[in-house]
Amino acid sequence: MFDKIRLALFGYGKTTKAIAQKFGGECNFFDDNTKEVYQDSQKNTIYPSSHFQAEDFDIEVATPSLYPNNPLVQKANNLLSEYDFFLSPQSPIVAENEKLPLTIWISGTNGKTTTTQMLTHILQKYGAQSGGNIGTPLAELDKEAPIWVLETSSFTLHHTKYASPNIYLLLPITPDHLDWHGNSDRYIEDKLKPLRTMQEGELALVPKGLPLPKTDAWVVEYKESSDIEKFFNIDASKIKFKGAFLLDSILALAIAKVLFETIDYDLINSFELDAHRQEELKDTKGRLWVNDSKATNVDAALQAIKLYSNKTIHLILGGDDKGVDLEPLFQEIANYNLIIYAIGSNAAKIVDLATKYNIAVEKADTLHNALKLLEKKHTLESVALLAPAASSLDQFSSYAQRGNQFKDFIKSI
Repeated sequence: MFDKIRLALFGYGKTTKAIAQKFGGECNFFDDNTKEVYQDSQKNTIYPSSHFQAEDFDIEVATPSLYPNNPLVQKANNLLSEYDFFLSPQSPIVAENEKLPLTIWISGTNGKTTTTQMLTHILQKYGAQSGGNIGTPLAELDKEAPIWVLETSSFTLHHTKYASPNIYLLLPITPDHLDWHGNSDRYIEDKLKPLRTMQEGELALVPKGLPLPKTDAWVVEYKESSDIEKFFNIDASKIKFKGAFLLDSILALAIAKVLFETIDYDLINSFELDAHRQEELKDTKGRLWVNDSKATNVDAALQAIKLYSNKTIHLILGGDDKGVDLEPLFQEIANYNLIIYAIGSNAAKIVDLATKYNIAVEKADTLHNALKLLEKKHTLESVALLAPAASSLDQFSSYAQRGNQFKDFIKSI
């Protein structure tokens, strides 16, 4: 079936390369970073984006991060997302009446990776596989698997027109990727988009207070993790996680209960968090250091700060904030007992905001400088917290490199 359609793949990235590999190569890519036509080892042809002619193709599948105003997106006649391509009847590779896996889509500003991992951990014995934004393209998942747990980005949701989840789990959202979506209203609209196509008997768990579209799904709204606890009769005291991770684990347990009428506290407690997520470390003097380098936006940073509100907090903040308004963070933490060490490309902005809200601040510029400054003031009664509320890419190759530098410093003192 695949060799009879004229398919264009937009962007030479992980998602589109996996699609080409699944179908034996010899596909046509159009990529913004390509200057001259060439072929790869799979005999795929990669063209500069300017070579695309819509009349030459039946459908197009885009790399999720392709901006909505990208010329390729604007020229496409029948653009499908990765989800549409594998999970909707509008795709030429989905046969009529084909049985598809039960799909659980997980989205939100923060915590979607952890929640996806936790839920897959719980449902693995039932044959669940995870994919999507978590790192495994849908092309690499087994279509015979009974359950797909998909970490789903707002980019994917924006481009998806036909595919729909059986269960949609939306974690709390705060404005993010506004340079991509245009404004916060469009970001929220994309996050709520799956509800428009969900059917009667399908479940959506969403935060309270959002402008919900008309939907046939069974919608359960929540404000706090306690709302989910009560609704699904979950005992949070039996769960080892705290803070934002407690909500992630409760939501995962709720879905497992809906599907299989079981709550396995031992199983959820056996889950191990990824590195760089609220990692608590002690130095040789017994002082507490917390590596939350993956807290790359305001909400994630705030969740970490709240965990240590009973201590003096030496907070390392800054990086590339991508234009997000940081003022709500400073409004929230103004009454905390903390000192900010401003790093990265937005260090000056952080200093200005801290001064405005009468928060102690030092302009360190780099992580290494910040660590040297705070190490002199850190005590057994305080906590040193790396929760930058910004991307690392202005000074590091990844949040992992930033977190590793933080951990290496602790080992060296």
